[in-house]
Amino acid sequence: MAIETLLARYGLAAVFLGAGIEGETIVVTGGLLAHNGLLPFFGVAIAAAAGSFIADQLFFALGRRFRDHPRIKRIEAKPAFARALTLFEHHPTAFVFGFRFLYGLRTVSPIAIGTSAIRTHRFAAINAAAAAVWAVLFTGIGYVFADGIERFFGKIKSVEHVVIGVLVGAAIIGGGIHLVRRSRAKRSQ
Repeated sequence: MAIETLLARYGLAAVFLGAGIEGETIVVTGGLLAHNGLLPFFGVAIAAAAGSFIADQLFFALGRRFRDHPRIKRIEAKPAFARALTLFEHHPTAFVFGFRFLYGLRTVSPIAIGTSAIRTHRFAAINAAAAAVWAVLFTGIGYVFADGIERFFGKIKSVEHVVIGVLVGAAIIGGGIHLVRRSRAKRSQ
């Protein structure tokens, strides 16, 4: 099922689930729909924050509860897990606050943090604050850039136009990320 169909049919419930499962694309699309009066801005931000917070708490709990399980051990063997733990060990509070903004570490980080000695209530407090900032930021991006997308595509009158705008934006951002990574890889060789 396409993003626009999910949001049109299920509204804020889709934003809640999408923020926890997929992340930014759903939330930015929710912001675009809020700009056009199809969803409430603060409703999108609250649903996104709650979905993101709950998903990260679940991943943290899985890391905490099953740290010795073979599946967690397989995840620990991945480079992203080691990178997440290294960053966490050097800057624990900043990393807990910022992992959701780091491409490629979004899902594995709360599992990695769950295997550490951080207290659950400390993780939950920092995670709640970070989820709120993240949700308002990405909802705001969708809301603010809706005017630019409307100028580019003409007046947005349907969800399909919104999705086209989000896909174009995602392609531009993805291309930029790819070029930066490629440049870094060449420099490190």
